Amino acid sequence: MFTIREIANALGAEAAGALDLTVTHAAEPQDAKPDALAMAMAPKYADALALGSARAALLWDGADWQGMGLEAAIFATRPRLAMGGVTRMLDPGQGEQPGIHPSAVIDPTAQIGADVSIGPLCVVGPNARIGEGSLIGAHCFIGADVTIGAQAHLREMVSIGARVTIGDRFRAQPGARIASDGFSYVTPETSGVENARKTLGDQGETDAQSWVRIHSLGAVRIGNDVEIGANCTIDNGTIRDTVIGNGTKLDNQVHIGHNCRIGNDCLLCGQTGLSGSVDIGNNVVLGGQCGVADNLFVGDRVIAGGGTKILSNVPAGRVMMGYPAVKMDTHTEIYKAQRRLPRLMRELDALKKAVFK
Repeated sequence: MFTIREIANALGAEAAGALDLTVTHAAEPQDAKPDALAMAMAPKYADALALGSARAALLWDGADWQGMGLEAAIFATRPRLAMGGVTRMLDPGQGEQPGIHPSAVIDPTAQIGADVSIGPLCVVGPNARIGEGSLIGAHCFIGADVTIGAQAHLREMVSIGARVTIGDRFRAQPGARIASDGFSYVTPETSGVENARKTLGDQGETDAQSWVRIHSLGAVRIGNDVEIGANCTIDNGTIRDTVIGNGTKLDNQVHIGHNCRIGNDCLLCGQTGLSGSVDIGNNVVLGGQCGVADNLFVGDRVIAGGGTKILSNVPAGRVMMGYPAVKMDTHTEIYKAQRRLPRLMRELDALKKAVFK
């Protein structure tokens, strides 16, 4: 429960009206009860306020809050940023209990920081270190020699393999898997795949062969303020570590292959996949279901639209789309031309008939 004054002060925002009014949760305008803070941050939500019974709302700058019948209002200059602050304050969490649950299995050599909570049926391996104030949800696995910084939050069933190093304020959603073996195999002789890569088509005369595993000797290194979505998979490096930079966020079901290096403050959206040894710069955004072929470089500030498949290096600052990926404006021209093809073919047929006559 918070007062309007407390929320406004936390957001650094202007507020008006009954600032000691308390709210217990946030709600969409049409669903808001008297104890809710209505999230009506743009004029298009004004009519919906009348359908609910909110007494207070988060509004856009300059909104006529009294004309809307409200008793108090907070004004947001950047609405989604304000939403981030409000949701952080009002998040009730998952109901985790403080302390270490008696069913947790913790190796005697593990180092557990102050005020760490560890849920039921967790396993913490030898020489693992968990930073102060961290919260480890039920059924989590933390392997040997893992280091996790302060204020980490692992939801239920997160798995972290041996020798992983993670910075402060790490967050992992349910089912995240960090430090699986890389998908790396080789054949005794040159394979059809290798020949196809060279020729871009013909695999030549090659014999069928069995695959030989290349083991993963590297680990995974993750910076500060990184968030990993549900059911993400991050592979160990083969020799060097797989690296994820500070502030990078991975959506659900993202896959990071062995040896990848991802810079700072990147966003990788749902079901995006990086093949092995991909280098991603800083502030890169890859939309949902993007794919990057192995051993490629994607420069700083690149943005790739959803479903983009990157098959060659991308210079810094490019906006990409398509399969294979091209600049977004080029892709738009190609798409327009593709839609015209049926009409062009009809016109071509008509011209051919006219010429033959």
